[in-house]
Amino acid sequence: MNPNLFNTRNARLPAADTRNEAGGKAYRLPAKHALAQYAVTGCLNGTFYADATQQLETVLRLCGEVPVGFIAQTAVYCRERGHMKDMPALLCAALATLDTTVLKCVFDRVIDDGRMLRNFVQIVRSGAVGRKSLGTAPKRMVQRWFERHDDAAVFRASVGQSPSLADVVKMVHPRPATPQRAALYAWLCGRAYEKAVLPETVAAFEQWKECRGTALPDVPFQMLTAQPLTGAQWGEIARTASWQMTRMNLNTFLRHGVFKDRAMVRLVANRLRDAKSIRKARVFPYQLMAAFVNAGPALPGAIAEALEKAMETAVENVPSVTGKVWILPDVSGSMHSAATGYRKGSTTKVRCIDVAGLMAAAFLRANAKAEVLPFSDDVVPAKVNPHGSILANAKALASLPSGGTNCSAPLAWLNRRQEKGELVIYVSDNESWMDANRNGRATATMMEWEAFRRRNPQARLVCLDIQPYGHSQVPERDDILNVGGFSDAVFEIIAQFAAGKLQTGHWVGAIEAYSGPFA
Repeated sequence: MNPNLFNTRNARLPAADTRNEAGGKAYRLPAKHALAQYAVTGCLNGTFYADATQQLETVLRLCGEVPVGFIAQTAVYCRERGHMKDMPALLCAALATLDTTVLKCVFDRVIDDGRMLRNFVQIVRSGAVGRKSLGTAPKRMVQRWFERHDDAAVFRASVGQSPSLADVVKMVHPRPATPQRAALYAWLCGRAYEKAVLPETVAAFEQWKECRGTALPDVPFQMLTAQPLTGAQWGEIARTASWQMTRMNLNTFLRHGVFKDRAMVRLVANRLRDAKSIRKARVFPYQLMAAFVNAGPALPGAIAEALEKAMETAVENVPSVTGKVWILPDVSGSMHSAATGYRKGSTTKVRCIDVAGLMAAAFLRANAKAEVLPFSDDVVPAKVNPHGSILANAKALASLPSGGTNCSAPLAWLNRRQEKGELVIYVSDNESWMDANRNGRATATMMEWEAFRRRNPQARLVCLDIQPYGHSQVPERDDILNVGGFSDAVFEIIAQFAAGKLQTGHWVGAIEAYSGPFA
């Protein structure tokens, strides 16, 4: 008799109800949870198993399956807590078709800067959400965006194309309340304007373009770099740059000779490692990893060291839990794809496996009783120094041999050794396929987790999905959390879950509680 086929305990487990992109058994996530997963993790670029079009179609389908109020809550959450750009604009564009009354309730919170405004307008006019024009109500909301922002804010928001802010002005025709605003709109659109009434910041920029030799005007970085600049002027840009702008332009500063000045190296390094500035910048840990990965070999060592120090600060809110923690990073082949998907001309060098290594190293640092158990087709032995730097440990994990994906392998390894534990954390894309033919109605991962729980009845399982596809290896329940993304919000929710503070619905409940009700 086959004991797996007729095991009464396994017969009580929920049956897998779908197949993942790799062909393995999986559980379909409820519509709300799937939308949340896509919204906070999704990038609308091509991933290892799905292209950008498939992701877009899935998100729009899910929007049609959930209440419009939850779409609004998710848009607010993934903008304010996940700090996403494309996805919250897409959700607002979907609301422009589904319910403009609800859109009005969240528009100002989500479409909070010029980049978000341009994203929203572009998505709507593309026809991707079912309409190609803004319509009366959304047009009024865009007009109100201009009314709510002063001249300096509108001028600073004018950086960017497809569409440009001038395109948006021409589309919605905001009514200027002052002669200065009328001149600003004319300047943006390339029409004749009265120089005497230009807003002060715009006038200073135009004056600087005429003489070039004067001090740099206080305008967005991109406006200056579009003009011919001297080495001294590049140094001035670096000296006054924000924390985020500094992180994003280290190689640019290097190319223009900024770091030939040792004083500038010290200034930039001190800025990058400043804890207060890091928190204010709302930096993602993976953004620091991206800066580190993209840093040229000629970048001064002091700046590379500052990036490592910044990483330590960026992950300081990783939860510390009581008891034994097992961290299971997926090092399989699919994890070597770009973390934010493939997009021609802008594909990140940071891979899913880099993020998995980063997350594992961060949890290891925060939890004294934690152990890391990497896996692909089986467990991949690895020694990780809990006192080593986050980036060094992440790099070591990302360099491990890869293979197929067998999500049940590390739990099976723990079960064979009768290991104990209070928290188990997967960091994976959940595309398990090597254990797909295992007997039983449930996934192999679910069966192994049930065995682990019988030995550790208080244990909790977190499945952190780096690239969502709307399914998981384990269904949501009191002891299981499926969560997506690699922002600080993920750490907070895992901490609440580990402490037993999340209500039924876990992540969906956290989104609903954070964003507030929208009818």
